[in-house]
Amino acid sequence: MTRPGFHLAIPVDDLARAREFYGGVLGLPEGRSDTAWVDWNFHGHQVVTHVVPGARNESGRNPVDGHDVPVPHFGLILSVADFQELAGKLRAAGTEFVIEPYQRFAGEPGEQWTMFLHDPAGNALEFKAFRDESQLFAK
Repeated sequence: MTRPGFHLAIPVDDLARAREFYGGVLGLPEGRSDTAWVDWNFHGHQVVTHVVPGARNESGRNPVDGHDVPVPHFGLILSVADFQELAGKLRAAGTEFVIEPYQRFAGEPGEQWTMFLHDPAGNALEFKAFRDESQLFAK
């Protein structure tokens, strides 16, 4: 199935730190840039970090599986192997997780791994992996 790409613009307060995180830690290829923004190839999708001075505030938290999920957040659905590799890279980089990598719905429809973290500007990200991606919307 061919999926359409998405475009997401997010605020950051420091492009150098954004480059370290998105380019260095996450390993995303950098696209076009200017003094106030950088395009990132987010696995075929376009995420743009725009410099916007000031602190970031989450809109809220939602209780899920005994965890407080930050809202809003964005991320990717990876293969289980890529998820585990990314979790290792994030740990090696000293990333502080909002929610440590863990498995949900083990042995049930929608079995998945998930983790939450913030980028250096405070934007919340979730990465997840399904044992069977065809179960993405399974009930």
